[in-house]
Amino acid sequence: MKASVPVSKPVQPMPVDAVRRAFQRFTEIEGFSGILLMAATLAALVLANSPWASSYFAVLGQEFTIGFDHLLSISQPILVWINDGLMAIFFFVVGLEIKRELLIGELSSFRRASLPIMAAIGGMTVPALIYLVFNAGKPSASGWGIPMATDIAFALGVLSLLGRRVPVALKVFLTALAIVDDLGAVLVIAFFYTSRIVWIDIAFAAALLALLALYGWLGGRRLVVYAVGGFVVWVAFVFSGVHATVAGVLVALTVPVRTRIDAQGFVAWTTALVDHFVKSGEVGANTLMNSEQRATVREIEIACEHIETPLHRIEYMLHPWVAFVIMPIFAFANAGVPLNTVSAATLTAPVSLGIFCGLVFGKMIGISLASFIAVRAGLAALPRNTTWRHMWGVAWLGGMGFTMSLFISSLAFGGGHDAHASLKLASPILRSGIGADAYQDLAKIAILLASLVAALVGTLVLRRLPVTTGDEEPGAAGAH
Repeated sequence: MKASVPVSKPVQPMPVDAVRRAFQRFTEIEGFSGILLMAATLAALVLANSPWASSYFAVLGQEFTIGFDHLLSISQPILVWINDGLMAIFFFVVGLEIKRELLIGELSSFRRASLPIMAAIGGMTVPALIYLVFNAGKPSASGWGIPMATDIAFALGVLSLLGRRVPVALKVFLTALAIVDDLGAVLVIAFFYTSRIVWIDIAFAAALLALLALYGWLGGRRLVVYAVGGFVVWVAFVFSGVHATVAGVLVALTVPVRTRIDAQGFVAWTTALVDHFVKSGEVGANTLMNSEQRATVREIEIACEHIETPLHRIEYMLHPWVAFVIMPIFAFANAGVPLNTVSAATLTAPVSLGIFCGLVFGKMIGISLASFIAVRAGLAALPRNTTWRHMWGVAWLGGMGFTMSLFISSLAFGGGHDAHASLKLASPILRSGIGADAYQDLAKIAILLASLVAALVGTLVLRRLPVTTGDEEPGAAGAH
């Protein structure tokens, strides 16, 4: 949620401003990103079960190449560019949120962090174990990471529909839990969904990461340096065998989270600059700035850059793109599954049962039990204005795996990630054509059903709770 600035802006409105304001009104609605995800999912399901299904899958399977044929080139289906490329940006924002929460947020102290960390660990461990109960010893056992994830956009979207029945502290808890959950997913991807490692590429990426960290430590704040450096690190990970999205998190951890000046210094500096601007020439509605005033304006811009951390600047810039563009595109590309394959046999297959039971029951049991143990052991306290009924409802909502579960299923059942051969990338996701892999279809159907059931049950539990009073909304909330 963005904080409003109660200052009138003496800027003559233009036609484009009306469009921008209308878009901002929509994007500032809490849970709007979840609505977009749902729309993209429904569109994918409709297309995958329509006469245009072959065109839908053909477009996603179309090869797209960047680079030079005789030097370095990357050739991938569009689906893989989405899952390996766009999702790297998503994980970059996740990395920024992880670092922010660890240093200055809900995870910055043991007392504040213990409850969401314990809940997240329980919510990852129990679903994985339940999945293995159904799939241990089978080829599908590699999908144990699928039910470990929680989709924060959908979960917060459901909470927003419940209004004041959900305390703000409970939303903060769910956000922190999801961030820890994302960190766990990154570790699972890095250590368990990597086919082989090319150490020279890892060493090159590590050297670049060290340089980016050194640049930030020395006071470097140019965002273009992190953009270019991050892209090169991503390319190195593409050829290393480790999934490229991990590069996004590691690059994010090098971005500085400290300001160059404090608030008092900023006020003094900008006040002096504004006074100098006024004294440097005529100030009027139709007066062009002189060279002295232009230099002063540039100095004010520098002051603004120094009071804001690079981490917050990048997060503020990228968050709308991730929430309202990248994630809906990912859902549209990955949620399409032919429903004519749904039958009693598919719904009771070990993969389907493992994912469904892991997300719906495993998440609820793991989050609730771990939270109960943490509070009873004196390691943590319940969030303000919440009861165990609130925690139980949120534990059900944790079963909405959706985007992260779909992403991990593409790694678990999509073949090896071996991109080094001939400096040309073979598809790491698709084994036998888009939509042809049986495990992928079973996983998608189970994820969609489980997310729907978890959302309905969680909503029913929380709707029966009374309206919370005396609960103020904080100025900002960090959610992806």
